[in-house]
Amino acid sequence: MNRFAPDLSLPVAPSLASSVALYWDFENLHASLSEARWGEGSYGRPDGRFKLQEPLIDVQAVVDLAASLGPLAINRAYCNWQFMGRYRDALLQAGMELIQLFPPGGAAKNGADIRLCLDAMEDLGHLSHLGTVMVVGGDSDFLPLAQKIKASGRTLVGVGTQRSTNRHWASSCHQFYYYDELVPMPSDPAPTAEPAADLLPE
Repeated sequence: MNRFAPDLSLPVAPSLASSVALYWDFENLHASLSEARWGEGSYGRPDGRFKLQEPLIDVQAVVDLAASLGPLAINRAYCNWQFMGRYRDALLQAGMELIQLFPPGGAAKNGADIRLCLDAMEDLGHLSHLGTVMVVGGDSDFLPLAQKIKASGRTLVGVGTQRSTNRHWASSCHQFYYYDELVPMPSDPAPTAEPAADLLPE
């Protein structure tokens, strides 16, 4: 008997090369869902963006999708979390690493896509066990990242809403999932309604 032969009765760990890195441009997805509910342009207004937000994203549905592709090694989300406190339980349940990004001005982008791209490239350079990268967000800014991820031999998976996803970004992914199909939108949205009063900060 070969004493170095593997004991097939023991559970075998999944291949490290199959690990998944999940990166969220969290506010991008939230903003799209918010405008689908409250109307085009509503989130971009100061009275729409800079206040306590209603939780609209089904965080667990996206995490479950990522986990179906392999063991989840990174689950990191970029956002100005100052107004996202009502996501607290869902974020804790998902074991998400939160990166705080304060916008430099009232009308400025929060820079989440830039920081996400930089971190993803750094992770891919140092962590050889990452085989799949999932990016949640619909910006065309992710196109250069898509090229780098595919050049590194990794699989790229994207998630975004149909209303706000750039078609070139979606087609650049090996696989792309529309959030609207993962989590069906409400059948009776009220795009012109105002958020309930209890959603406003004290």
